[in-house]
Amino acid sequence: MKKIILSTLVLFALAGCKKESQKNEETTSVADSAIASKPEASGVALKIVTPEKISEFLGKKNDTLYVTNFFATWCGPCVKEIPHFKNKIQELNGKPVKITFVSLDQKDVWNSEVPRFTAERGIQDHTVLLDGQLLDGNFFKRNFKQWDGGAIPFTFMRKGDKTDETLGMINEKELNEKINSLLK
Repeated sequence: MKKIILSTLVLFALAGCKKESQKNEETTSVADSAIASKPEASGVALKIVTPEKISEFLGKKNDTLYVTNFFATWCGPCVKEIPHFKNKIQELNGKPVKITFVSLDQKDVWNSEVPRFTAERGIQDHTVLLDGQLLDGNFFKRNFKQWDGGAIPFTFMRKGDKTDETLGMINEKELNEKINSLLK
């Protein structure tokens, strides 16, 4: 009788261990699949800039055409116009034109969503991060005639003393016309 009871306890103990082991394996495989399904970051660390550095950049007056697009990954119109800028980057390669994207996304997505977004669109080498929380009314008054920071996308172009500002989405035709006008 003792052997039967002892054997039964051992069987229950083994069966319990096996069930626990299966639960652990299931939990591990779920955790592994969640990790595997996470989008991989581009591996490219985007440069973080201060409002002062952006102001310096926006104020450059030389023979280069500077095209600066302020965007966010969550902004539908911003996403729609990115291919137009990317086409211009490829078309004007080797010419005195510098196209820069300034991400105004929240800091909590700077190391995840923004690098992935820019890598998927092939603009990571042209994108910098700017903490929009650091921008105040003076920043906008010093740098722009039209933009108060209330909406994006916003595109600022400068070549020498000539500037152009576009508040809202810019289509490919408008972008081409504005760039060609400033390159003359």
